[in-house]
Amino acid sequence: MSNPGEQDITPIESVSQLAALLAEGGKPSDRWRIGTEHEKFGFVRPEAAGADRPAWMPPAYSPDGIAEILADLHRQGDGGEWEGIYDKGNLIGLKGIGPERGSSVSLEPAGQFELSGAPLANLHDTAHEMARHFEAIRPISRSLGIGFAPLGFHPTASRADMPWMPKSRYAIMRAYMPKVGSLGLDMMQRTCTVQVNLDFASEADMLRKLRVSLALQPVATALFANSPFYEGRPNGFQSNRAQVWTDTDNARSGMPAAFFRPDFGFEPYVEWLLDVPMYFIVRDGVILDVAGRSLRAWMNGERQDGLEGLTPTVGDFEDHLTTAFTDVRLKRFLEMRGADAGSPEMMMAQSALWVGLLYDEASLTAADALVREQPWEAYADLRAAVPRLGLDAPWAGGSARDLARRMVDIAAQGLRARALTDAAERDERHFLDPLHEIAAGGPTQAERWLERYHGRWNGDVNRIFAEAAI
Repeated sequence: MSNPGEQDITPIESVSQLAALLAEGGKPSDRWRIGTEHEKFGFVRPEAAGADRPAWMPPAYSPDGIAEILADLHRQGDGGEWEGIYDKGNLIGLKGIGPERGSSVSLEPAGQFELSGAPLANLHDTAHEMARHFEAIRPISRSLGIGFAPLGFHPTASRADMPWMPKSRYAIMRAYMPKVGSLGLDMMQRTCTVQVNLDFASEADMLRKLRVSLALQPVATALFANSPFYEGRPNGFQSNRAQVWTDTDNARSGMPAAFFRPDFGFEPYVEWLLDVPMYFIVRDGVILDVAGRSLRAWMNGERQDGLEGLTPTVGDFEDHLTTAFTDVRLKRFLEMRGADAGSPEMMMAQSALWVGLLYDEASLTAADALVREQPWEAYADLRAAVPRLGLDAPWAGGSARDLARRMVDIAAQGLRARALTDAAERDERHFLDPLHEIAAGGPTQAERWLERYHGRWNGDVNRIFAEAAI
Protein backbone atom coordinates (compact mmCIF):
# COMPACT_ATOMS: atom_id res chain seq x y z
CA MET A 1 0.00 0.00 0.00
CA SER A 2 1.21 3.54 -0.70
CA ASN A 3 2.25 5.54 2.32
CA PRO A 4 -0.37 8.12 3.28
CA GLY A 5 0.55 11.43 1.75
CA GLU A 6 2.49 9.88 -1.13
CA GLN A 7 -0.43 8.90 -3.32
CA ASP A 8 -0.95 9.98 -6.90
CA ILE A 9 -4.05 12.19 -6.77
CA THR A 10 -4.49 12.31 -10.57
CA PRO A 11 -8.18 11.59 -11.32
CA ILE A 12 -8.92 8.35 -13.14
CA GLU A 13 -10.19 9.10 -16.64
CA SER A 14 -10.14 5.79 -18.50
CA VAL A 15 -9.19 2.13 -18.52
CA SER A 16 -6.43 2.87 -21.03
CA GLN A 17 -4.92 5.38 -18.60
CA LEU A 18 -4.68 2.66 -15.94
CA ALA A 19 -3.33 0.12 -18.41
CA ALA A 20 -0.61 2.60 -19.35
CA LEU A 21 0.51 2.66 -15.70
CA LEU A 22 1.14 -1.08 -15.86
CA ALA A 23 2.87 -0.79 -19.23
CA GLU A 24 5.34 1.67 -17.68
CA GLY A 25 6.89 -1.33 -15.95
CA GLY A 26 8.32 -2.62 -19.24
CA LYS A 27 12.10 -2.35 -19.52
CA PRO A 28 14.94 -3.84 -21.60
CA SER A 29 16.39 -7.13 -20.39
CA ASP A 30 19.63 -5.56 -19.17
CA ARG A 31 17.54 -3.70 -16.59
CA TRP A 32 15.56 -6.69 -15.34
CA ARG A 33 15.95 -7.19 -11.63
CA ILE A 34 15.07 -9.74 -8.90
CA GLY A 35 13.03 -8.74 -5.85
CA THR A 36 12.52 -11.44 -3.21
CA GLU A 37 9.95 -11.12 -0.41
CA HIS A 38 9.85 -13.53 2.50
CA GLU A 39 7.84 -13.90 5.70
CA LYS A 40 8.45 -15.77 8.95
CA PHE A 41 6.57 -16.48 12.17
CA GLY A 42 7.87 -15.12 15.42
CA PHE A 43 7.80 -17.37 18.48
CA VAL A 44 8.58 -17.01 22.17
CA ARG A 45 11.61 -19.05 23.20
CA PRO A 46 11.06 -21.34 26.23
CA GLU A 47 13.64 -19.52 28.33
CA ALA A 48 11.67 -16.27 27.95
CA ALA A 49 8.20 -17.75 28.43
CA GLY A 50 5.85 -16.69 31.20
CA ALA A 51 2.20 -16.76 32.17
CA ASP A 52 1.32 -14.14 29.56
CA ARG A 53 3.95 -15.32 27.06
CA PRO A 54 3.56 -19.07 26.43
CA ALA A 55 6.53 -20.85 24.93
CA TRP A 56 6.49 -21.25 21.14
CA MET A 57 3.49 -18.91 20.74
CA PRO A 58 3.69 -15.74 18.60
CA PRO A 59 4.83 -12.52 20.28
CA ALA A 60 2.47 -9.56 20.51
CA TYR A 61 2.93 -6.06 19.16
CA SER A 62 4.46 -4.71 22.36
CA PRO A 63 7.65 -3.16 23.81
CA ASP A 64 8.96 -6.68 24.47
CA GLY A 65 7.78 -8.06 21.15
CA ILE A 66 7.36 -7.18 17.50
CA ALA A 67 7.18 -3.41 18.04
CA GLU A 68 10.62 -3.39 19.66
CA ILE A 69 12.18 -5.44 16.87
CA LEU A 70 10.95 -2.92 14.30
CA ALA A 71 12.14 -0.04 16.47
CA ASP A 72 15.57 -1.61 16.87
CA LEU A 73 15.97 -1.99 13.11
CA HIS A 74 15.08 1.67 12.79
CA ARG A 75 17.70 2.60 15.39
CA GLN A 76 20.36 0.42 13.76
CA GLY A 77 20.22 2.64 10.70
CA ASP A 78 20.46 5.78 12.84
CA GLY A 79 17.94 7.36 10.48
CA GLY A 80 20.15 6.77 7.45
CA GLU A 81 18.93 3.38 6.26
CA TRP A 82 15.27 3.09 7.25
CA GLU A 83 12.39 5.53 7.30
CA GLY A 84 9.57 4.64 9.69
CA ILE A 85 6.05 3.94 8.42
CA TYR A 86 3.33 4.74 10.95
CA ASP A 87 -0.38 4.06 11.34
CA LYS A 88 -2.12 6.17 13.98
CA GLY A 89 1.19 6.69 15.72
CA ASN A 90 2.23 3.02 15.69
CA LEU A 91 5.42 2.01 13.89
CA ILE A 92 4.18 -0.64 11.46
CA GLY A 93 6.99 -0.85 8.93
CA LEU A 94 10.21 0.52 7.53
CA LYS A 95 11.01 1.91 4.12
CA GLY A 96 14.57 1.51 2.93
CA ILE A 97 16.57 4.65 2.20
CA GLY A 98 20.28 5.11 1.59
CA PRO A 99 21.96 1.68 1.28
CA GLU A 100 18.63 -0.11 1.82
CA ARG A 101 16.80 1.85 -0.89
CA GLY A 102 14.15 -0.18 -2.67
CA SER A 103 13.56 -2.57 0.23
CA SER A 104 11.03 -2.47 3.06
CA VAL A 105 10.15 -4.28 6.25
CA SER A 106 6.49 -4.81 7.03
CA LEU A 107 4.19 -6.71 9.35
CA GLU A 108 1.61 -9.21 8.21
CA PRO A 109 -1.64 -9.28 10.23
CA ALA A 110 -0.44 -11.47 13.11
CA GLY A 111 3.07 -10.07 13.22
CA GLN A 112 4.62 -12.29 10.56
CA PHE A 113 7.82 -10.37 9.82
CA GLU A 114 8.41 -9.61 6.14
CA LEU A 115 11.36 -8.32 4.19
CA SER A 116 10.48 -7.00 0.75
CA GLY A 117 13.85 -7.05 -0.90
CA ALA A 118 15.29 -4.41 -3.18
CA PRO A 119 15.40 -5.00 -6.95
CA LEU A 120 18.78 -6.72 -7.36
CA ALA A 121 20.82 -7.77 -10.38
CA ASN A 122 21.45 -11.41 -9.49
CA LEU A 123 20.73 -14.20 -7.05
CA HIS A 124 24.06 -13.84 -5.28
CA ASP A 125 23.02 -10.34 -4.23
CA THR A 126 19.64 -11.72 -3.13
CA ALA A 127 21.32 -14.32 -0.93
CA HIS A 128 23.51 -11.65 0.64
CA GLU A 129 20.49 -9.41 1.27
CA MET A 130 18.60 -12.25 2.94
CA ALA A 131 21.53 -13.16 5.19
CA ARG A 132 22.05 -9.50 6.12
CA HIS A 133 18.38 -9.18 7.12
CA PHE A 134 18.51 -12.26 9.34
CA GLU A 135 21.68 -11.00 11.00
CA ALA A 136 20.08 -7.61 11.63
CA ILE A 137 17.09 -9.01 13.53
CA ARG A 138 18.86 -11.75 15.51
CA PRO A 139 20.48 -9.70 18.31
CA ILE A 140 17.35 -7.81 19.36
CA SER A 141 15.15 -10.88 18.88
CA ARG A 142 17.39 -13.02 21.09
CA SER A 143 17.54 -10.34 23.76
CA LEU A 144 13.73 -10.38 23.84
CA GLY A 145 13.57 -14.17 23.87
CA ILE A 146 12.04 -14.32 20.39
CA GLY A 147 12.90 -16.54 17.45
CA PHE A 148 11.69 -16.63 13.86
CA ALA A 149 10.72 -19.67 11.80
CA PRO A 150 9.70 -19.51 8.12
CA LEU A 151 6.86 -22.05 7.71
CA GLY A 152 3.85 -22.03 5.40
CA PHE A 153 1.14 -22.34 8.06
CA HIS A 154 1.48 -21.91 11.81
CA PRO A 155 1.97 -25.47 13.09
CA THR A 156 0.51 -25.11 16.59
CA ALA A 157 -1.45 -21.89 17.22
CA SER A 158 -5.20 -21.46 16.89
CA ARG A 159 -6.69 -18.28 15.46
CA ALA A 160 -7.40 -17.12 19.01
CA ASP A 161 -3.71 -17.53 19.87
CA MET A 162 -2.59 -15.18 17.11
CA PRO A 163 -2.23 -11.45 17.81
CA TRP A 164 -3.38 -8.64 15.54
CA MET A 165 -1.07 -5.86 14.43
CA PRO A 166 -2.31 -2.24 14.70
CA LYS A 167 -2.76 -1.64 10.98
CA SER A 168 -5.97 -0.02 9.76
CA ARG A 169 -5.95 -1.99 6.54
CA TYR A 170 -5.97 -5.26 8.46
CA ALA A 171 -8.90 -4.19 10.61
CA ILE A 172 -10.91 -3.66 7.43
CA MET A 173 -9.89 -7.01 5.98
CA ARG A 174 -10.57 -8.76 9.29
CA ALA A 175 -14.18 -7.63 9.19
CA TYR A 176 -14.64 -8.34 5.47
CA MET A 177 -12.93 -11.71 5.03
CA PRO A 178 -15.58 -13.89 6.76
CA LYS A 179 -18.16 -12.51 4.32
CA VAL A 180 -16.40 -13.92 1.25
CA GLY A 181 -14.76 -17.17 2.41
CA SER A 182 -14.31 -19.45 5.38
CA LEU A 183 -10.50 -19.34 5.57
CA GLY A 184 -9.61 -15.69 5.02
CA LEU A 185 -8.69 -15.08 8.64
CA ASP A 186 -6.40 -18.10 8.54
CA MET A 187 -4.75 -16.63 5.46
CA MET A 188 -4.19 -13.36 7.30
CA GLN A 189 -3.02 -14.71 10.64
CA ARG A 190 -1.59 -18.16 10.12
CA THR A 191 0.23 -18.24 6.77
CA CYS A 192 3.67 -17.19 5.51
CA THR A 193 4.93 -17.15 1.96
CA VAL A 194 7.98 -16.38 -0.13
CA GLN A 195 7.67 -14.70 -3.51
CA VAL A 196 9.91 -13.30 -6.20
CA ASN A 197 9.08 -10.23 -8.25
CA LEU A 198 10.32 -10.18 -11.84
CA ASP A 199 10.31 -7.74 -14.74
CA PHE A 200 8.98 -7.87 -18.29
CA ALA A 201 9.97 -6.09 -21.49
CA SER A 202 6.61 -5.45 -23.11
CA GLU A 203 2.97 -6.45 -23.05
CA ALA A 204 3.71 -9.53 -25.16
CA ASP A 205 6.60 -10.52 -22.90
CA MET A 206 4.45 -9.94 -19.81
CA LEU A 207 1.68 -12.11 -21.20
CA ARG A 208 3.97 -15.03 -22.04
CA LYS A 209 5.63 -14.87 -18.61
CA LEU A 210 2.28 -14.55 -16.86
CA ARG A 211 0.77 -17.58 -18.56
CA VAL A 212 3.83 -19.77 -18.06
CA SER A 213 4.25 -18.87 -14.40
CA LEU A 214 0.54 -19.01 -13.59
CA ALA A 215 0.16 -22.46 -15.17
CA LEU A 216 3.24 -23.80 -13.36
CA GLN A 217 2.48 -22.19 -10.01
CA PRO A 218 0.82 -25.39 -8.68
CA VAL A 219 4.08 -27.25 -9.31
CA ALA A 220 5.91 -24.64 -7.26
CA THR A 221 3.31 -25.10 -4.52
CA ALA A 222 4.13 -28.81 -4.45
CA LEU A 223 7.91 -28.33 -4.58
CA PHE A 224 7.90 -25.80 -1.74
CA ALA A 225 5.17 -27.41 0.40
CA ASN A 226 6.01 -26.66 4.03
CA SER A 227 2.81 -26.67 6.09
CA PRO A 228 1.74 -30.20 7.10
CA PHE A 229 0.54 -29.36 10.64
CA TYR A 230 -2.59 -27.77 12.10
CA GLU A 231 -2.82 -26.88 15.79
CA GLY A 232 -0.21 -29.42 16.79
CA ARG A 233 -1.13 -32.38 14.58
CA PRO A 234 -0.68 -33.50 10.97
CA ASN A 235 -3.42 -31.93 8.87
CA GLY A 236 -3.44 -34.29 5.88
CA PHE A 237 -1.94 -31.63 3.59
CA GLN A 238 1.49 -31.00 2.17
CA SER A 239 0.64 -27.29 1.92
CA ASN A 240 -2.14 -26.19 4.21
CA ARG A 241 -1.29 -22.62 3.20
CA ALA A 242 -2.30 -23.45 -0.38
CA GLN A 243 -5.47 -25.13 0.88
CA VAL A 244 -6.38 -21.96 2.77
CA TRP A 245 -6.20 -20.00 -0.47
CA THR A 246 -8.89 -22.19 -2.05
CA ASP A 247 -11.53 -20.55 0.20
CA THR A 248 -10.20 -17.13 1.13
CA ASP A 249 -11.73 -14.73 -1.41
CA ASN A 250 -12.07 -16.34 -4.81
CA ALA A 251 -13.15 -13.12 -6.51
CA ARG A 252 -9.56 -11.92 -6.25
CA SER A 253 -7.54 -15.14 -5.96
CA GLY A 254 -6.38 -18.22 -7.83
CA MET A 255 -5.90 -18.75 -11.55
CA PRO A 256 -8.59 -16.69 -13.36
CA ALA A 257 -9.58 -18.15 -16.71
CA ALA A 258 -9.51 -14.64 -18.21
CA PHE A 259 -5.73 -14.55 -17.85
CA PHE A 260 -5.37 -17.37 -20.40
CA ARG A 261 -7.52 -15.83 -23.13
CA PRO A 262 -5.75 -14.95 -26.40
CA ASP A 263 -6.69 -11.26 -26.12
CA PHE A 264 -5.45 -10.82 -22.55
CA GLY A 265 -3.11 -7.94 -21.75
CA PHE A 266 -2.88 -4.77 -19.72
CA GLU A 267 -6.35 -3.41 -20.54
CA PRO A 268 -8.15 -6.74 -19.99
CA TYR A 269 -6.31 -7.04 -16.67
CA VAL A 270 -7.55 -3.62 -15.61
CA GLU A 271 -11.07 -4.61 -16.69
CA TRP A 272 -10.83 -7.75 -14.55
CA LEU A 273 -9.46 -5.80 -11.59
CA LEU A 274 -12.23 -3.19 -11.74
CA ASP A 275 -14.71 -5.93 -10.89
CA VAL A 276 -12.74 -7.07 -7.84
CA PRO A 277 -14.44 -5.53 -4.78
CA MET A 278 -12.50 -2.79 -3.03
CA TYR A 279 -11.15 -2.87 0.52
CA PHE A 280 -10.15 0.69 1.34
CA ILE A 281 -9.07 4.10 0.09
CA VAL A 282 -6.80 6.69 1.71
CA ARG A 283 -7.77 10.31 2.17
CA ASP A 284 -5.74 12.86 4.13
CA GLY A 285 -3.61 10.11 5.56
CA VAL A 286 -6.61 8.17 6.89
CA ILE A 287 -7.61 4.72 5.63
CA LEU A 288 -11.34 4.58 4.91
CA ASP A 289 -13.33 1.33 4.91
CA VAL A 290 -15.06 0.84 1.55
CA ALA A 291 -14.95 -2.97 1.58
CA GLY A 292 -17.21 -4.53 -1.01
CA ARG A 293 -17.67 -1.35 -3.05
CA SER A 294 -17.13 -1.35 -6.81
CA LEU A 295 -14.27 0.66 -8.25
CA ARG A 296 -15.85 0.38 -11.70
CA ALA A 297 -19.15 1.79 -10.48
CA TRP A 298 -17.35 4.59 -8.65
CA MET A 299 -15.42 5.46 -11.81
CA ASN A 300 -18.70 5.50 -13.74
CA GLY A 301 -20.24 7.98 -11.31
CA GLU A 302 -22.64 5.54 -9.72
CA ARG A 303 -23.48 6.04 -6.06
CA GLN A 304 -21.33 3.97 -3.69
CA ASP A 305 -21.82 4.18 0.08
CA GLY A 306 -18.90 5.92 1.75
CA LEU A 307 -17.57 7.36 -1.51
CA GLU A 308 -20.01 10.22 -1.96
CA GLY A 309 -18.32 13.40 -3.11
CA LEU A 310 -14.97 11.67 -3.67
CA THR A 311 -13.17 11.31 -6.99
CA PRO A 312 -11.33 8.06 -7.79
CA THR A 313 -7.63 8.67 -8.31
CA VAL A 314 -4.64 6.84 -9.72
CA GLY A 315 -3.48 6.35 -6.13
CA ASP A 316 -6.73 4.54 -5.35
CA PHE A 317 -6.10 2.21 -8.28
CA GLU A 318 -2.52 1.58 -7.19
CA ASP A 319 -3.75 0.64 -3.71
CA HIS A 320 -6.41 -1.57 -5.28
CA LEU A 321 -3.70 -3.40 -7.24
CA THR A 322 -2.28 -4.64 -3.92
CA THR A 323 -5.59 -6.31 -3.03
CA ALA A 324 -5.56 -8.75 -5.95
CA PHE A 325 -4.30 -12.11 -4.66
CA THR A 326 -3.98 -14.22 -7.79
CA ASP A 327 -1.28 -16.91 -7.77
CA VAL A 328 0.71 -14.59 -10.05
CA ARG A 329 -0.02 -10.91 -9.53
CA LEU A 330 0.52 -8.26 -12.17
CA LYS A 331 1.62 -4.79 -11.16
CA ARG A 332 4.48 -3.00 -12.91
CA PHE A 333 6.19 -6.36 -12.57
CA LEU A 334 5.06 -9.94 -11.95
CA GLU A 335 4.84 -11.50 -8.48
CA MET A 336 5.15 -15.28 -8.07
CA ARG A 337 2.87 -16.15 -5.12
CA GLY A 338 2.46 -19.95 -5.02
CA ALA A 339 5.09 -21.08 -2.49
CA ASP A 340 5.15 -21.68 1.25
CA ALA A 341 7.84 -19.91 3.23
CA GLY A 342 10.69 -22.26 4.01
CA SER A 343 14.34 -22.59 4.86
CA PRO A 344 16.68 -19.88 3.51
CA GLU A 345 17.99 -22.41 0.97
CA MET A 346 14.46 -23.14 -0.25
CA MET A 347 13.51 -19.48 -0.36
CA MET A 348 16.56 -18.82 -2.54
CA ALA A 349 15.60 -21.81 -4.69
CA GLN A 350 12.17 -20.26 -5.26
CA SER A 351 13.74 -17.13 -6.72
CA ALA A 352 16.22 -19.20 -8.72
CA LEU A 353 13.46 -21.34 -10.23
CA TRP A 354 11.54 -18.42 -11.70
CA VAL A 355 14.59 -16.44 -12.74
CA GLY A 356 15.83 -19.48 -14.64
CA LEU A 357 12.48 -20.07 -16.30
CA LEU A 358 11.58 -16.49 -17.20
CA TYR A 359 14.78 -14.46 -17.67
CA ASP A 360 16.38 -16.43 -20.51
CA GLU A 361 14.70 -16.41 -23.92
CA ALA A 362 15.47 -20.04 -24.80
CA SER A 363 14.27 -21.28 -21.42
CA LEU A 364 11.12 -19.18 -21.55
CA THR A 365 10.40 -20.62 -24.99
CA ALA A 366 10.92 -24.14 -23.66
CA ALA A 367 8.72 -23.44 -20.61
CA ASP A 368 6.03 -21.99 -22.86
CA ALA A 369 6.11 -25.12 -25.01
CA LEU A 370 5.91 -27.29 -21.90
CA VAL A 371 2.85 -25.43 -20.63
CA ARG A 372 1.10 -25.66 -23.99
CA GLU A 373 1.17 -29.47 -23.84
CA GLN A 374 -1.95 -29.35 -21.65
CA PRO A 375 -5.01 -27.05 -21.56
CA TRP A 376 -5.43 -24.37 -18.91
CA GLU A 377 -8.09 -26.45 -17.16
CA ALA A 378 -5.54 -29.18 -16.42
CA TYR A 379 -3.42 -26.73 -14.45
CA ALA A 380 -6.48 -25.51 -12.56
CA ASP A 381 -7.23 -29.14 -11.62
CA LEU A 382 -3.60 -29.57 -10.53
CA ARG A 383 -3.91 -26.51 -8.30
CA ALA A 384 -6.84 -28.16 -6.52
CA ALA A 385 -4.92 -31.41 -6.00
CA VAL A 386 -1.45 -30.33 -4.86
CA PRO A 387 -2.31 -28.91 -1.41
CA ARG A 388 -3.07 -32.43 -0.22
CA LEU A 389 -1.10 -34.65 -2.60
CA GLY A 390 1.92 -32.48 -3.36
CA LEU A 391 4.19 -33.90 -6.05
CA ASP A 392 2.19 -37.14 -6.02
CA ALA A 393 -0.78 -35.35 -7.58
CA PRO A 394 -1.73 -37.03 -10.87
CA TRP A 395 -0.52 -35.36 -14.05
CA ALA A 396 -0.74 -36.47 -17.69
CA GLY A 397 -0.51 -40.18 -16.94
CA GLY A 398 2.17 -39.67 -14.31
CA SER A 399 2.58 -37.31 -11.40
CA ALA A 400 3.34 -33.66 -10.74
CA ARG A 401 6.89 -34.75 -9.91
CA ASP A 402 7.42 -35.56 -13.61
CA LEU A 403 6.38 -32.02 -14.51
CA ALA A 404 8.54 -30.60 -11.70
CA ARG A 405 11.61 -32.43 -13.02
CA ARG A 406 11.20 -30.92 -16.48
CA MET A 407 10.50 -27.50 -15.00
CA VAL A 408 13.63 -27.50 -12.82
CA ASP A 409 15.81 -28.75 -15.70
CA ILE A 410 14.62 -25.86 -17.89
CA ALA A 411 15.31 -23.40 -15.08
CA ALA A 412 18.86 -24.78 -14.74
CA GLN A 413 19.42 -24.19 -18.44
CA GLY A 414 18.23 -20.63 -18.04
CA LEU A 415 20.59 -19.97 -15.14
CA ARG A 416 23.47 -21.48 -17.09
CA ALA A 417 22.74 -19.12 -19.97
CA ARG A 418 22.75 -16.15 -17.57
CA ALA A 419 26.22 -17.12 -16.36
CA LEU A 420 27.53 -17.47 -19.91
CA THR A 421 26.32 -13.97 -20.77
CA ASP A 422 27.68 -12.54 -17.49
CA ALA A 423 24.16 -11.47 -16.49
CA ALA A 424 24.69 -13.18 -13.15
CA GLU A 425 28.43 -12.47 -12.88
CA ARG A 426 28.91 -16.10 -11.86
CA ASP A 427 26.92 -19.31 -12.02
CA GLU A 428 23.66 -19.29 -10.06
CA ARG A 429 22.68 -22.91 -10.73
CA HIS A 430 23.65 -24.18 -7.28
CA PHE A 431 20.65 -22.32 -5.84
CA LEU A 432 18.49 -24.96 -7.57
CA ASP A 433 20.21 -27.90 -5.83
CA PRO A 434 17.40 -28.48 -3.28
CA LEU A 435 14.83 -28.62 -6.10
CA HIS A 436 16.82 -31.10 -8.17
CA GLU A 437 16.90 -33.36 -5.11
CA ILE A 438 13.14 -33.10 -4.52
CA ALA A 439 12.24 -33.48 -8.20
CA ALA A 440 14.39 -36.61 -8.38
CA GLY A 441 12.36 -38.24 -5.61
CA GLY A 442 13.64 -36.65 -2.40
CA PRO A 443 11.26 -35.49 0.33
CA THR A 444 9.74 -32.06 0.39
CA GLN A 445 10.08 -29.88 3.48
CA ALA A 446 6.62 -31.03 4.57
CA GLU A 447 7.56 -34.68 4.19
CA ARG A 448 10.74 -34.17 6.21
CA TRP A 449 8.78 -32.61 9.07
CA LEU A 450 6.24 -35.44 9.03
CA GLU A 451 9.04 -38.01 9.16
CA ARG A 452 10.45 -36.30 12.24
CA TYR A 453 7.02 -35.95 13.85
CA HIS A 454 6.42 -39.69 13.56
CA GLY A 455 10.04 -40.44 14.53
CA ARG A 456 12.41 -38.61 16.83
CA TRP A 457 9.96 -35.86 17.80
CA ASN A 458 7.58 -38.44 19.31
CA GLY A 459 4.59 -36.39 18.19
CA ASP A 460 5.80 -33.06 19.65
CA VAL A 461 5.24 -30.48 16.90
CA ASN A 462 6.83 -27.73 19.01
CA ARG A 463 10.17 -29.24 18.03
CA ILE A 464 9.70 -27.67 14.60
CA PHE A 465 10.39 -24.15 15.86
CA ALA A 466 13.95 -24.78 17.00
CA GLU A 467 14.77 -26.80 13.88
CA ALA A 468 13.23 -24.32 11.43
CA ALA A 469 14.55 -21.18 13.14
CA ILE A 470 16.62 -18.86 10.97
